[in-house]
Amino acid sequence: MLVARLRAAGTDIQQREVKACANGLTRDIARTLSGFSNGAGGVLVCGLDENRGFAPAEGFDPKRIQDALERTCSDELTPPVRPLIDMVLFEGAPVLVATVEEMRPRDKPCYVTAQGRYSGSYIRVGDGDRRLSPYEVDRLLDEHRQPRYDRQVVECASLGDLDSDLVAGLLRRERYVHTRSFSQLDDATALRKLGVIARDEQGVDRPTLAGLVALGSYPQEFFPSLTITFASYPTRVKGETTADGRRFFDSCTCVGSAPAMVEDALIAVARNIRTGARVEGAYRYDVPDYPPEALREALVNAVMHRDYSPEALGTPVMVELFSDRIEIRNPGGLYGVVTVDALGAGEAVSRRNECLANLLESTPRIGGGYVAENRGSGYRTIELELERAGLPEPVPRNSIALFTLVLYGSNGIAPARGVRGVETVSIPCAYASSGRVRVEQGGPYDVKTLLGKTEQSVLEQVRAADTVSTSELVERTGRSRPTVLKALRHLLERGLIATEGGAKNSPRMRYRAL
Repeated sequence: MLVARLRAAGTDIQQREVKACANGLTRDIARTLSGFSNGAGGVLVCGLDENRGFAPAEGFDPKRIQDALERTCSDELTPPVRPLIDMVLFEGAPVLVATVEEMRPRDKPCYVTAQGRYSGSYIRVGDGDRRLSPYEVDRLLDEHRQPRYDRQVVECASLGDLDSDLVAGLLRRERYVHTRSFSQLDDATALRKLGVIARDEQGVDRPTLAGLVALGSYPQEFFPSLTITFASYPTRVKGETTADGRRFFDSCTCVGSAPAMVEDALIAVARNIRTGARVEGAYRYDVPDYPPEALREALVNAVMHRDYSPEALGTPVMVELFSDRIEIRNPGGLYGVVTVDALGAGEAVSRRNECLANLLESTPRIGGGYVAENRGSGYRTIELELERAGLPEPVPRNSIALFTLVLYGSNGIAPARGVRGVETVSIPCAYASSGRVRVEQGGPYDVKTLLGKTEQSVLEQVRAADTVSTSELVERTGRSRPTVLKALRHLLERGLIATEGGAKNSPRMRYRAL
């Protein structure tokens, strides 16, 4: 099945690499192993010749290549890679199949030892291996310990740079919620304990980065790019122009503290989207293209979880409104145990910026309430708000350096519900059509790159048989029946499989690939 896909594609694919190795291991094998280990894992196949249509390589010596591969994994990579290596027969010839698991975050980056950490760390992109930038390597190293960038003292700032109303609101909230800890403390001591201020090397109290972001009157005096930028584009693609030559309808930069930036960004979006109406009884209710609470949560998450390392302070949070979607982008990918698959499940919570997250929980929000719940519930709120509005699920795209959340409007065509983004695959605008996805900035990708691991596993089993039943899929995939049924529903919605025989939900119903 794998070889059939490779032959159809005519080249290697995202998590599969094929090498002939007729005369020994190629020099780039270590890069591929590094790329798999730093990404989502992958499979290395040795003994097939891509130049001959992935036929068995002539002169391939499986024992010699296995020994060489094991030496490379142990001696040429740091940390060592421990793949599962199998020898299988394909078209009557031996082939080595090495399955490489993704490394744990605390072990990344995996790099080619001789090249060093910053020159020898790679990531898998498409059918090749790309060297990680120093910024990406540093972000992987941040996973080894809790980052404290948000606690750094802002040397040129003073207590007068904090918004007195926001500070008073924060202290009032903390003294009410945490009476035992804060009710007897003076303001300065309480603010130090909360991480709003800290003493510099001369013993002078100054705001921290987290304090300025959450409570500053104008943090951009010290960090000009810690903003939210907004742009509204006329089409689905950035750079396309209207008939009169306009590249965008509106643009602005939102400044001030976190609550101020979020509110201004919401206003910018609201003035550029359509607002319909719903009438219930004697009352009329506005119905905007995008639910405001979903947008608010997405913006708060972007500000709260973005990367605040020195290398990222020149990068704003970006909000881009297209004719069919909104993209909200922040520097720094998902942190810690949080993955794309875990978003919204409430099972994994990791905070890159612990101090800032805690402050935003008690920072007054314009219009009432507080900026963030800080309970890992924000993403689920986004999902529920979109579902109530009858809109597609949010589509997250994650890489080491960047996290993007895409919200599709009622006039956009989005991936089916349940489909998640995949690290290192950038898909600006996707349209389901005959089992393919058209990418407006790039080339065609198999729609399978948009599927979760369960959907991929089920699809592979369906494709491996003429027809297959739900019970057979449960046995072959090792997943529960409800999980398999959910995956089948998603695959049917994508047009990747079809049913035959038996009524809906009948035990006699079988599935076949399209």
